[in-house]
This record gives sequence, C-alpha cells and structure tokens, in this order.
Amino acid sequence: MEDEIRITSTKDQITDFKESLLWADMQRELNMWKVGFEGEYSSVVDDAANSNPSTASVLLHMGDINGRSKAVDYMLSIPDIFLQILEDHKDDSKRE
Repeated sequence: MEDEIRITSTKDQITDFKESLLWADMQRELNMWKVGFEGEYSSVVDDAANSNPSTASVLLHMGDINGRSKAVDYMLSIPDIFLQILEDHKDDSKRE
C-alpha cells in the first residue's frame, strides 16, 4: 500500500477539467449541499427547543454538519490539491 497520493493525470488535463462544464456542474451541486448544511445547522437550536435532546446529542449533530461541510470543501479543492502535488513532485525531481 502506498502512503503517497499518485497523480496519473497531467497538469493540462487537470486544468482542462477545472475549466469544464462537468466541474462547474459538480461545484454547483456541492455548493448546494453546503447551503443545505447551513439550513440544517441554523435549525438545530429550534429543533432542540422542541425536542429537548441532550447537550451531547446537539453537539454531535453540530459536529456532524461541520464535518460534512469540511468534506465538501475538501472535494471542491481536489483539483487544486492535485495540481500542487504535481508541482511538488516536479520541484522534487529538479532537486534530485
């Protein structure tokens, strides 16, 4: 098992993907997820007032929403992360 991410795409392929309609559609969908998470987050207090859950339950729910939002942020940044990895590998190759 490899400990390192292996990128088989080229820089140009990733750049083309970032400029594609497919990526724009994916970004729009993922951003809609985040809007849904924000709505869910803002309703936590009202829901808690009505259903009287434990503090731990409320905190777990808030943490779950936060984790999902961070996962979406990571997914949205994957093309840039891949480009950075390719750049880092290029710099490593020059040093060797």
